[in-house]
Amino acid sequence: MAEVDTEQDILEDSLSNIFDQGMKLYTTVETVKEPMNSDSVQVTIKTAISKFEKATKLVSLSGMFSKNEKLEELPTETLKYMLLPALLGTLTLKICRPSRKDIIEVAEIYFKDFLQRCKDYGVTDVEIPQLSDSNSSSSRPQSQQDIIAAMVQSRETKIKRYKEAKELKEKLGTLSKAMSSPIVDDEVKREYFLTMLHSYVNEVLDELSSIEREKPILEMISCSGEVPSTKEKPKARPLKPVIITRDAVQKAVFGIGYPSIPTMTVEEFYDQRVREGTFPGTSTNIPHTTIESTGDDADEAEKIRKERLVEEDDPEELERQRNMDEYKDEHRRGWGNRHNRS
Repeated sequence: MAEVDTEQDILEDSLSNIFDQGMKLYTTVETVKEPMNSDSVQVTIKTAISKFEKATKLVSLSGMFSKNEKLEELPTETLKYMLLPALLGTLTLKICRPSRKDIIEVAEIYFKDFLQRCKDYGVTDVEIPQLSDSNSSSSRPQSQQDIIAAMVQSRETKIKRYKEAKELKEKLGTLSKAMSSPIVDDEVKREYFLTMLHSYVNEVLDELSSIEREKPILEMISCSGEVPSTKEKPKARPLKPVIITRDAVQKAVFGIGYPSIPTMTVEEFYDQRVREGTFPGTSTNIPHTTIESTGDDADEAEKIRKERLVEEDDPEELERQRNMDEYKDEHRRGWGNRHNRS
């Protein structure tokens, strides 16, 4: 039993560290003065996304959240992890790559997942927007009265949310000062995290509204008749949301609303990490490398930098990769290793 507690403590400690690292990078991105499409900022964005993706996997692995729980039953320290989908969605929208449609689709999944979790726990009672499909047509044309009523309701909703956002921002400012104290009361922490959740609910609703307005513009651009370049180039890694299911039953039905999300159960995820040597196995000795080391951040940043060069059709990087592909075609693996062979 002591072994299980030790492993759980290691997981929780590593999760907290990874989340804090991601938040530092997130704050850097939110306050940076450089252009958002600069290489340095894009590397920071993708590194922060990587941190939050790891944190999301560990949250799922720990079984931290359940639909059978109430908000009052959640420990204060776990409330901040409810922000992960909102943080990932916000960062995803800041990625600069040619396929903008893929970006907003992934961000939309994150935002809707965040709202659904907040609604399940009673943080908000807002109706999750059912965003329209750009290829679908309305069942009947709206009358002039319907259009005017929708405009009035939308205006009233925006004014209400604007006032709420202003009040929440002021409250967060006061609570942030209290959180900077060396000793913070648990009640203050809880109020701080709950205020953050309410604040992000408003921000996410605004982002979803912006996505809804952007979709027809992207659709119009894609149908403008622009001929894509026939010049072959290495493909960038596809952008996919990281949302892991927690059990086999949920995995079987998780496709509803998320048809393109790759899913795995917690057991599958844990077994995969055991095979990789990341998490401890069933042996009594717990290895020191229980959680992925963050020492490979430099390699990860370099990988992200090269991906960005490919996405922007950097001639030198494309030429380097083409030469490498040609080299691999002409030199099979192991051909040059003739040492001590008869």
